[in-house]
Amino acid sequence: MSEGGGVATNITELHRGSWIFSELYGKELEEIDPLVRPIEYEEGRIIFEEGEPVFGVYLLSRGKVKLAKRAAGGRKQILKLVGPGEILGEEFLFHDPTYSAYAQALEQTRAYFVPMEEFHGFLKAHPQVVIRLIEHLSQEIKGFQNKVLEASYGSSLERVARLLLAIADKWGEEEDGGFYIGLELSRVELAELAGIASETASRLLARLQERGILALAGSKIIILDRARLKSLTEPLCVNIKESLL
Repeated sequence: MSEGGGVATNITELHRGSWIFSELYGKELEEIDPLVRPIEYEEGRIIFEEGEPVFGVYLLSRGKVKLAKRAAGGRKQILKLVGPGEILGEEFLFHDPTYSAYAQALEQTRAYFVPMEEFHGFLKAHPQVVIRLIEHLSQEIKGFQNKVLEASYGSSLERVARLLLAIADKWGEEEDGGFYIGLELSRVELAELAGIASETASRLLARLQERGILALAGSKIIILDRARLKSLTEPLCVNIKESLL
């Protein structure tokens, strides 16, 4: 487990906006405070590596992190992005002795680490949190199923358009003349998220800029015409069961 420097714990900051604690109140919330250890990560810092033992989970209070996997030939696939109020490493809580993916800070990040045994004990004492965790994991399974469908049936342009809209819906903010997606991604990272070649990602972004749909400033992406970008996506209406046979 790779660590950064410690910062002061702030229980209000830790619980604010976190879906996993939404069913807890008062004293129940305070029970997590003695279990956590605050850690700061600089941009680009590895939080945990593939193959390392699973020590616990991380509750993010600031910054954004990518969970990614390395493939043969040096290629990488970003599995998901995690931001403030979310949990990192929950996929490995119950059955994986080692991490099967790595996590890396995309910007200055503050996380609260909870050791495995302590978090398991907290879950046993608060079954309502277990329900929230199951709901969250179920949503992620559906999301990964949709990614499989996209890879099989969606064009590269549809994937990029849908990805930019999803990021903007989660973290976007209004700017003069447009809507900043809220996260600066390199062309390589965008390609790893969309599951396409980086050259393809660069070409598609340039095309969307030429059409007046996006504005690009280095790794910063601003949506100028949300309606036109959305029109490039098609609903994933293929039957999931049939598509995976």
